[in-house]
Amino acid sequence: MALQVVQKEQVVKQYQRSGKDTGSPEVQIALLTERINGLTEHFKTHVKDFHSRRGLLKLVSQRRKLLDYLKRKDADKYRDLIERLSLRK
Repeated sequence: MALQVVQKEQVVKQYQRSGKDTGSPEVQIALLTERINGLTEHFKTHVKDFHSRRGLLKLVSQRRKLLDYLKRKDADKYRDLIERLSLRK
């Protein structure tokens, strides 16, 4: 359920602002989205795993807070990130 090192590096390279950027809101949101997608797949086979479901809800709320922050600070980057991650249907 945790991201592999290679997978994490790919996500960071794809969403970073500059060469050594690993902590910007865009990168954090992208990493959380990857973890959420992995947990969603996990729940398709393990329906009664309620302990992991609690962790999923915490991840979703953390991502929501970061998205709200990004929307407040820079709406253009927010819209771009939403589109790139395809979070809104």
